[in-house]
Amino acid sequence: MITLDFAGKEIGRNREVDWSEKKRTTTVWSEKKRRGLRSTSVNHNHSLLSDQNNSSKLLRSNLILAVVVAMALHVDHKATIIDGKAIAQTIRSEIASEVSTLIEKYGKAPGLAVVIVGHRKDSQSYVSMKRKACCEVGIKSIDIDLPEQVPEAELIAKVHELNADPNVHGILVQLPLPKHINEEKVLTEISIDKDVDGFHPLNIGKLAMKGREPLFLPCTPKGCIELLKRSGISIKGKRAVVVGRSNIVGLPVSLLLLKEDATVTVVHSRTEDPESMIREADIVIAAAGQPMMIKGSWIKSGAAVIDVGTNAVDDASRKSGYRLVGDVDFDQACKVAGWVTPVPGGVGPMTVAMLLKNTLDGAKRVIGQ
Repeated sequence: MITLDFAGKEIGRNREVDWSEKKRTTTVWSEKKRRGLRSTSVNHNHSLLSDQNNSSKLLRSNLILAVVVAMALHVDHKATIIDGKAIAQTIRSEIASEVSTLIEKYGKAPGLAVVIVGHRKDSQSYVSMKRKACCEVGIKSIDIDLPEQVPEAELIAKVHELNADPNVHGILVQLPLPKHINEEKVLTEISIDKDVDGFHPLNIGKLAMKGREPLFLPCTPKGCIELLKRSGISIKGKRAVVVGRSNIVGLPVSLLLLKEDATVTVVHSRTEDPESMIREADIVIAAAGQPMMIKGSWIKSGAAVIDVGTNAVDDASRKSGYRLVGDVDFDQACKVAGWVTPVPGGVGPMTVAMLLKNTLDGAKRVIGQ
């Protein structure tokens, strides 16, 4: 009994010890398990942070690479140069073909009367160029050279005489006229049917009215639109900014752009912050007469830039002592714009080509009718 009791006690005592040990063992295991879980959690979180850091580093690397590539592309970017000489030559060839057809079919050639008053060298040069261009495409040039002091009434009488001549389909009075002659009065006397310069008040009035079509469009503005179209540049729906508001270019070209469904803004000498307006333009027509006024930073990436300006600036490296530049900084523009016209060789040749086209159109309305 004692043994049994003792054994029983001992067994009981041993069981207590065993349970106590088991409890301690369980506690230790549980603690290790918790530590293990915490360790696993810490390792997992550390892994996540490491992945995020790696992702951030990769993203930064990609962004840096993209910026470097973009900068490289920007540095290497070169705008398409719109070759006004080549386009004008194509148009002259088309005109020559149509003139040849008129002569073959009706035995009559279009006639352009060019009236010059006085002996200004620049005017003489322009007139000589226009007369030569007529000869090249088969248009008959009627030359009217009047002295500097010709009375205004005599000049107007000569215009009336040309209006009545059936062999004359276009009349061009070279400007400027001497100070004693009222230019507006003389130009108004030109028949609207022969106003190949496109500046008759009725032609400009129709240009400004929706749904009306003038008989003739002013030559330089018409040439600007033709350059855009023949270069594959869309005008419809685009934002266009015209820099300058002269009667010769700025005003009529803004009206032409409207007729082509562009959204047009005219920037002039009283415009505040012109730079911000020009920077938003898909199409820029520069006709302000200010050498290199428009900088590359003013131009929207990929914009089409038509530079009408022709300005002489000093250049000691040239034999003449000067060189011609436009209203746009050409070198800077080439790094940003999608298309740009050079000066010279851009808009200039188009003006003469459009004069020939207007003369042909005037003749086609009459010959064969």
